[in-house]
Amino acid sequence: MNLTASERPRNSSLQTLRGHGGLVALIILLLFNAAFTPNFLQMQTLFVNISQVATIAIVAMGMTLVIATGGIDLSVGAIMALAGALAPLIFLSEFGAANPALGVALAIASPLLVALVCGLFNGLLIARLDVQPIIATLILFISGRGIAQVLTNGNLQTFSNPRFSYLGTGKILGLPFQGWLTVAIAIVLYFLVSRTTFGRYILAIGGNERAARLSGGPVARVKVGVYVICGGLAGIAGLIVVAINSASDAARNGSLMELDAIAAAVVGGALLQGGRAPIFGAILGAVIIQLVKYTLLANGVQDEVALIAKAGIILVAVYVQQARKE
Repeated sequence: MNLTASERPRNSSLQTLRGHGGLVALIILLLFNAAFTPNFLQMQTLFVNISQVATIAIVAMGMTLVIATGGIDLSVGAIMALAGALAPLIFLSEFGAANPALGVALAIASPLLVALVCGLFNGLLIARLDVQPIIATLILFISGRGIAQVLTNGNLQTFSNPRFSYLGTGKILGLPFQGWLTVAIAIVLYFLVSRTTFGRYILAIGGNERAARLSGGPVARVKVGVYVICGGLAGIAGLIVVAINSASDAARNGSLMELDAIAAAVVGGALLQGGRAPIFGAILGAVIIQLVKYTLLANGVQDEVALIAKAGIILVAVYVQQARKE
């Protein structure tokens, strides 16, 4: 069907808006907060938001890789809780107290290793046993947080350890350490997706898994790999949350992070059917998710409403994805 002269520019403008919807939403949120939210432009507010965005963005980047293969990972919040529960147990132990530097090193390395093993568990169920991703990751979604609570006897673990707390409270050039870490991870993953054979297979599997198999691609290994990466990134985020709070709460660490991560990935441009892995888009999505949450809370709106707002964001993002196909 031929478009009239008046329809062409209107459709062109609509497509441009759809293509840059995330940036438009970010600008609107920033302008609204600058105008109506008290103390929004203060440096302390910036640091708080960077700290919150970093954990969402780190997990969202891992989720983006998983979604790019046509999968999903519901276990990221539970992996965060498990990694966060393990760390204080190590450096607060007798060995950790007697060897402070080594104790902190082990308190970082050991939980990350466990997080990677959790990702490996998910990946093997999905790639080798052909279990649906939502079912496979639901196992750790249910059991992972339970294991964390058993390890801590359901108690809040508080501590004072400047070495470990640097993960959450340290600064480089005046900006939070976890912000720099997020950027470093993004650069590495962007290179992985855009410049390596592994990255090309990720997109190929999400675009057409059957064709990827017929072409001789290592589909199973790539799928396992993305779940391992996602698990490891969830572990990093779990450690950051514990370091920020100087406390480990297995019941709350990573709670509903799977929702935030999926929302950030989708808002950032990841297609739920797979085939795209916009790493920096995931960071943009994380910023939007955090700003929505901050805006509502700073203006006296209940936290429950923020959950509804995030669900609405996912709905709009999915609609935009469908509209792009038309």
